[in-house]
Amino acid sequence: MTLKVALQMDPIGGVNVNADSTFRIALEAQARGHSLFFYTPDKLAFVEGRVMARGFPIHLRREVGNHVRYGPEAEVDLATFDVVWLRQDPPFDMGYITTTHLLDMIHPKTLVVNDPFWVRNYPEKLLVLRFADLTPPTAIARDLATIRAFKARHGDIILKPLYGNGGAGVFRLDENDRNLASLHEMFTAINREPVIVQKFIPAVSKGDKRVILVNGEPVGAINRVPQAGETRSNMHAGGRPEKVGLTPRDLEICAAIGPTLRDHGQVFVGIDIIGDYLTEINVTSPTGIQELERFDGINTAAKIWQAIEAKRA
Repeated sequence: MTLKVALQMDPIGGVNVNADSTFRIALEAQARGHSLFFYTPDKLAFVEGRVMARGFPIHLRREVGNHVRYGPEAEVDLATFDVVWLRQDPPFDMGYITTTHLLDMIHPKTLVVNDPFWVRNYPEKLLVLRFADLTPPTAIARDLATIRAFKARHGDIILKPLYGNGGAGVFRLDENDRNLASLHEMFTAINREPVIVQKFIPAVSKGDKRVILVNGEPVGAINRVPQAGETRSNMHAGGRPEKVGLTPRDLEICAAIGPTLRDHGQVFVGIDIIGDYLTEINVTSPTGIQELERFDGINTAAKIWQAIEAKRA
């Protein structure tokens, strides 16, 4: 089977070839004989009944500084492709949401991964609310009095933007902190969205586990350990990836959420677990497969393409 594959992502010329998950997925597709076409989200358009994109055929190689060769620029009808990858990074803003609406118009005849309807309706910090028995105490609110009351109940909390990513804008406020009102003022001045607050989990000092699921099934995990003096364990924020196994609690969490992910077309998902708690379900642009492959030899990209090829067959 050979597939025509389009990649909707941030500029591919700037990716880290030894860390970027989209690059690894694309490289695996190429190795399996699939053709690749790349475009950025701003080049996606609806034109007179067709969903179009302007970009480039590409050929990839794992060579730092020389990892992509572009073919001639072209405008393509995405309905003529077999697979479109929705892989640009958040923020999950109206621009991002608009791309999911446009890609909805060609899916499922053209398979969009992950399913754009459910990416739009299941953003990472909101989908976890459906599994309250698996998560730490959580609140989503814009009202300062509500957030104050939550902090009064739980003392040590994490406050973060509802639609952020990569650890940006994440604050820990312990029992003695006096900055809640100032931070609330800052967040509400930036946008009109609520914020998310969660009870702080001390186990984060031992790491924030990223578990990778393909079609709802766990394939492995990496641990992300924060730097000394840092609360955030995200690799974008300096977290150190480490080899780690899956615990019975991890498997219990995966078994609880897996059917929802599989039934709603979320082929490649990365969930975050701290201690015994599920904190996020990342469906927009999960990462971690290259680290998992280095630590455990698990070729997650191959498993992803096996799932996609089975759907296309």
